[in-house]
Amino acid sequence: MQVSSLNEVKIYSLSCGKSLPEWLSDRKKRALQKKDVDVRRRIELIQDFEMPTVCTTIKVSKDGQYILATGTYKPRVRCYDTYQLSLKFERCLDSEVVTFETLSDDYSKIVFLHNDRYIEFHSQSGFYYKTRIPKFGRDFSYHYPSCDLYFVGASSEVYRLNLEQGRYLNPLQTDAAENNVCDINSVHGLFATGTVEGRVECWDPRVRSRVGLLDCALSSVTADSEVNSLPTISALKFNGALTMAVGTSTGQVLLYDLRSDKPLLVKDHQYGLPIKSVHFQNSLDLILSADSRIIKMWNKNSGKIFTSLEPEHDINDVCLYPNSGMLLTANETPKMGIYYIPVLGPAPRWCSFLDNLTEELEENPESTVYDDYKFVTRKDLENLGLTHLIGSPFLRAYMHGFFMDIRLYHKVKLMVNPFAYEEYRKDKIRQKIEETRAQRVQLKKLPKVNKELALKLIEEEEEKQRATWKKKVKNLPNILTDDRFKVMFENPDFQVDEESEEFRLLNPLVSKISEKRKKKLRLLEQQEAPQKVEEEEELEGRPSDAESSESSDDEKGWVDEVRKQRRLLQQEERARRQERLREDQQTVLRPQFYEIKAGEEFRSFKDSATRQRLRNKTLEDRLKLEAKNGTLSVSDTTVGSKQLTFTLKRSEQQKQQQAAEKMHRQERKALRRPAGHLKSRRKRGRPFP
Repeated sequence: MQVSSLNEVKIYSLSCGKSLPEWLSDRKKRALQKKDVDVRRRIELIQDFEMPTVCTTIKVSKDGQYILATGTYKPRVRCYDTYQLSLKFERCLDSEVVTFETLSDDYSKIVFLHNDRYIEFHSQSGFYYKTRIPKFGRDFSYHYPSCDLYFVGASSEVYRLNLEQGRYLNPLQTDAAENNVCDINSVHGLFATGTVEGRVECWDPRVRSRVGLLDCALSSVTADSEVNSLPTISALKFNGALTMAVGTSTGQVLLYDLRSDKPLLVKDHQYGLPIKSVHFQNSLDLILSADSRIIKMWNKNSGKIFTSLEPEHDINDVCLYPNSGMLLTANETPKMGIYYIPVLGPAPRWCSFLDNLTEELEENPESTVYDDYKFVTRKDLENLGLTHLIGSPFLRAYMHGFFMDIRLYHKVKLMVNPFAYEEYRKDKIRQKIEETRAQRVQLKKLPKVNKELALKLIEEEEEKQRATWKKKVKNLPNILTDDRFKVMFENPDFQVDEESEEFRLLNPLVSKISEKRKKKLRLLEQQEAPQKVEEEEELEGRPSDAESSESSDDEKGWVDEVRKQRRLLQQEERARRQERLREDQQTVLRPQFYEIKAGEEFRSFKDSATRQRLRNKTLEDRLKLEAKNGTLSVSDTTVGSKQLTFTLKRSEQQKQQQAAEKMHRQERKALRRPAGHLKSRRKRGRPFP
C-alpha cells in the first residue's frame, strides 16, 4: 500500500506494487514473499483485477456488488464479484468497446457500443442480440421511462432505439456537425448532448423538441486561460434537477445552473488536455474531474482545490464507488487503479477492513511517496553545480523542477557550503527574536471607538507580558492586533453603552475602575498633543502601590456595588412606569369612523359575518349549501363526466326588469288565448257556445 498526501488529505493506493505471474507455483510465491519486501507488503484487494494490455472503461453495477471493466487486447469484458473478491466471468468480444451501460441492477442486462458501429446486448447467460447504427457512435444514454437508447456520434442526428418495440424511432436532428457525449437527467428526464462546436443542446424526450442551447466554448475562455483551438464538449454530467457539469477538450470544467445560460464556475486543469470524466461527490460538495494525466477534486461552490491524484500512467476512465471513499481508474496499463480516500467516505462493506488498516497506519506513520526526495528548481541546480545531471537517472523531471534523492542533496549542500549550519542557526535565532517582538503591544495611539476597552486590553497585555518574563505562560492572541476584531475599534456601531442595564449589572465596579481609567485616558490624550510633552512626564509617574491598594478595596466591596446598582435600576424602572401611566391618563379615546367604498352597499354586520363564515367553509360545503338554495345543480353526462349549472345573484334593477318582462308575457298570453281556444274547438268538431 502506497500513501500520498496533498492538502493534508491521505490517499491510499491499493493497486501499487509488483504483480506476480500466473504461472508461478505457490512455493515460489512464498519464497518471493520472504525475500522481497514489496511483494510481502502488497495488498491484492480483488484477485486478478487487471487486463491483458489496456483497460478502457470501468463501471460499478447499481447494487454495488459487481465491477465491470472492458479492455484490449483481445477485446473483452470482465466482471468482478466484490462479495467474493474475485473474477466472476470474462467474455471476449469481436471489436473494442467505446462505452457500455448496465440496464439492470446487476450484470444481467448490459449494452455495449463498439467502435465498428455495432450495438451488442448481453444477458446473464452471455451474448443476446447485435444490431448496427448508421454512423460511428461515441456515447449513448438510456431513458428509463420510454425504454429508449439515445446514440450520439459522427453525425448531426441522435439515433433512438426503442427496446420495448425493438425498432429504431425517428432521430433527433441537432444543429451540430457531430456530437461527442450525452447524458439524461434522472430527475426530470432532460436529454443533453455535447457537440464539437462547443455547445450543449437540451431536448425534451416527451415532445422531441429542443428546449435549450448553451454556448460553452465562449464561456470557457477566461482571462487566465490560454486556448489555442475551439473547445469541444468532451464530458457531460447531471447532478440533481438543476446542476450540470460540462468538460471541454481544452481542459476546462464549467458548472451550470439550468436556469441560467452563464456558468456558475469555470475550473481550469491547466494541462490543456481533454476532460475524460466528471463526477459529483455530494457529501462534501465536491466535483471530481479527470483528464488523461490527473484527477482533481475541488469544491463546487468556491472552486478551491481539495486534493488531487496523479497516477503513473495515463487515465482512460474514472469511477467513484457509490457512498464510499473508493476510487477506481482505468489506465493505459494492465493494472486497474484502486484508491481509497478516507476523507470522502468510509470503505465499502465488502472491504470494511480497510478502515482498520488505515487507522493503524495513521497511528504508526510511515514515509510518504516524496519523503525520500527533495524538489529542486533549475536555479537550485545551478547554485549546487549539478546542471550536468539533467537527463540522468539522478534527477526526475516534475513540473517546473526536478526530484532528487535527499541524501545526495545533503552531501552536495555540505560540499558547496560547509557553513550552512551556522547560517541556519542564525536565521532561527533571528526568527525567534522577531516572534517575541511581534507579540508585544505595538499600538501607540488609541482608536477612535471604544477607547476605554482598548486601554483595558493594553493593561492586561502588559500584565501578561510581565507574567511571561517570570514564568513560562502560554501566549494567547491579542484582540488589538487581530484583524478579525479591528472593526470593533473603527465602527461606531460597536461602541460599548455604559448606561445599559446589562453593562451596569455585569460590571459592578465599573464606576470606580472607569474613573481610574479615564484619568489615564486623559493623560494619554495629552501625550498625543505635541505642545504638552513636558506635562506628560510629570503626570505619568504614578506609584503602582496606590493602584494595587485601590483595586483591592474595589474587590472587597463588589457585593455592595451590585446591590446599589440593582436598587438604582429598580428606581429608574418605577419612574418610567409612572411616566407611562401619566401619559396614558392624559390621552383621550375618540371614536373611529370607517368609510364605505363607492359602489358598495352596507346592509348589516350580520351579513358580513355570514359571508365570512361561508368564505371559511370548504368548497364541498359551499356547493351543498348553494344546491340546497336552488342556485346550483350537478348532473352526470352521457360520457361519465360531471356537469355543473349555477345561477348568479341578481341586483334589484335586474329583478324589477325580470318581473316586468314576466307580467308582459302573461298579458300577451291572455290576449292570444281566445283565438287559440276557438281553433281547438273547431278541430274537435264541437259546436260553438
